[in-house]
Amino acid sequence: MDETQAALIAEQLRHANSLLQAQINAVEAELKHHRELTDQRLKILETHSQDHETRIRAATDGVTQFKLWSGLANAGSSLFSLIAFVKAFLFG
Repeated sequence: MDETQAALIAEQLRHANSLLQAQINAVEAELKHHRELTDQRLKILETHSQDHETRIRAATDGVTQFKLWSGLANAGSSLFSLIAFVKAFLFG
């Protein structure tokens, strides 16, 4: 093997190395892009989850308040009915 063949093989190896390095850089760039997209999607999902949880808590609070007021109104109605019954029985 003479010097020209050795130089040719060395140049081919350098070229192959350059191609491989370019492919590695492209894969790294694509991976970085996918990571950024995934992080963005995760943040959006977390925000939607928190918003959904807040809405559920607000709805639960509203239902609880309605049940409380409904129960108090029902109790008041029952009390007045009992008073009317006793009044009708004793004085009627």
